[in-house]
Amino acid sequence: MGIVEEAHNLRVVGEGKRGVIVLAHGFGTDQSVWKHLVPHLVADYRVVLFDTMGAGPTNPDYFDFSRYATLEGYALDLLAILEELGMASCIYVGHSVSAVIGVLASISRPDLFSKLVLLSASPRYLNDVDYYGGFEQEELDELFEAMRSNYKAWCSGFAPLCVGGDLESVSVQEFSRTLFNIRPDIALSVAQTIFQSDVRTLLPLVSVPCHIVQSTKDLAVPVVVSEYLHKHLGGDSIVEVMPSEGHLPQLSSPDIVTPVLLRHIQHDIAF
Repeated sequence: MGIVEEAHNLRVVGEGKRGVIVLAHGFGTDQSVWKHLVPHLVADYRVVLFDTMGAGPTNPDYFDFSRYATLEGYALDLLAILEELGMASCIYVGHSVSAVIGVLASISRPDLFSKLVLLSASPRYLNDVDYYGGFEQEELDELFEAMRSNYKAWCSGFAPLCVGGDLESVSVQEFSRTLFNIRPDIALSVAQTIFQSDVRTLLPLVSVPCHIVQSTKDLAVPVVVSEYLHKHLGGDSIVEVMPSEGHLPQLSSPDIVTPVLLRHIQHDIAF
């Protein structure tokens, strides 16, 4: 097993002949977040699953705080994974920060991506002049301080807010588990990198077709952000806003989200 394979718990499942799909999870989760989607893909596609560096199942010794102080470090990881597997081209499905990681990787190597499916994606979380990202700096500073002072308590409070359910729901418990599995200092570093990121100026450089999929109500990403992406991405793009709630709809609303993702995976943008 190569170092890239081992570091990211890389798995390839399915023997389908329709191509390769790469599934990339967001902050606080791991590859298990795709458990409702994968069974629908394996008959037709080869499906690549991996854990982003810093996720709970990864070895914390591999986490380089300097490398992952920007999202470019994760984009380089993604390109290394595709190179390790010898992939000529793939359909990339990225959730949350991994949607943006896919965007960055596609700018460097557009030939490796036939399309990007961007679920709950945001190019910037902070509000700015003429831009609504959903957060003020003071709110993010409070979030970081809460993580720093008592990570376990923060996880218990953040999970239901992010997922959009009560503490007893299966999806909230699942997110709480994967969130709590991350080493606290790594979780704080990753959260700071994500929430302070701003890739808006890079969006016009994207040439790969993008399918933007968004929940109606998302604590982290307002619906207007999906329209911002649609307007500023350099290549063809399409937006679908689903009648789902929460930032992890693939966990909280799989009956709604799975058919939507399958449709965007299987069909190209039509104009």
